[in-house]
Amino acid sequence: MTRWLTRAACLLSVGSALTGCPKRVDTSIDTSGPSPAEYYPLAVGNRWTYDQTFLGAKSSLVVEIVKEDNGFFYDSNGGELTVDAVGVRDHKRYLLRSPVEPGREWKNVVSVSSVEHYKVVEAGAGCEAPFGRFERCVRVEARNRVDAKTTLVNEMTFAPAVGVVRIEVYAEVGQKRIPQTRLELREFKAAAGRK
Repeated sequence: MTRWLTRAACLLSVGSALTGCPKRVDTSIDTSGPSPAEYYPLAVGNRWTYDQTFLGAKSSLVVEIVKEDNGFFYDSNGGELTVDAVGVRDHKRYLLRSPVEPGREWKNVVSVSSVEHYKVVEAGAGCEAPFGRFERCVRVEARNRVDAKTTLVNEMTFAPAVGVVRIEVYAEVGQKRIPQTRLELREFKAAAGRK
């Protein structure tokens, strides 16, 4: 479901080995507030279409969940996600964790030399994309230091019952943010029989 999320996550992990499972993942559970599963509907047949800008080049990206196996949902671009008691994750990182509330922080150790720092920056606010306006959105910021001068910043905005409506990736050099990738939801179709 997340080849494009993986691409953004890979941008966060530049310079690190992106194979294998995380060395340490904090799995403590706080179930207060809304469930992360509300913010990422995983079902075979769900389909998202995004307007994509990658280093200035514009294109369209379609992501469709094509199969489910052993709790993981696989998309048409080679991505895979699952939801567990802690949150929404791929094989290396939690993208959204309980509790879904402003200030919530967690880390993902994706290799011996790469640690991603996540924080819920905003929860409960409205957000917009070409597909429309959404309420009760959650914006998560993920940061990964590339070197002494550069940090990659990935801002993901989730809408309930829809999933990711926006991703913006920046290279942060000092106080300056240089845009790398932007995805905005153009269309969402839920699997037949689902809302």
